[in-house]
Amino acid sequence: MSDIPAGLETLDFFFAGGRPAGAFAPVLVGVVGSGNLEVLLEPAARDGCAVRVETSARGFGPIWQAVMKDFHARHPLAGVRVSINDMGATPAVVSLRLDQAVADVRTGAQA
Repeated sequence: MSDIPAGLETLDFFFAGGRPAGAFAPVLVGVVGSGNLEVLLEPAARDGCAVRVETSARGFGPIWQAVMKDFHARHPLAGVRVSINDMGATPAVVSLRLDQAVADVRTGAQA
């Protein structure tokens, strides 16, 4: 039996600096389901990039931190709030969905 309690785990990350994303409509990509996740990008009043992860896969904080650090290195955005609802997606799927959301922000596409 695992020592990790059942239920969702909430992880918060903040990355200072970056390029202001400017005005954009909120972007939602992906769908929460078994082994998948959804990503919501919204404009934020503060500088930097705030990330909140709600995940059913508890105990993976260091992996999430590495994935989000990589995301911010590739897309150093400021003035953005990222919300992730996860149901056990792999790091590769997380990165794919984040890249899709940023592409939609840059092109003005709506999911």
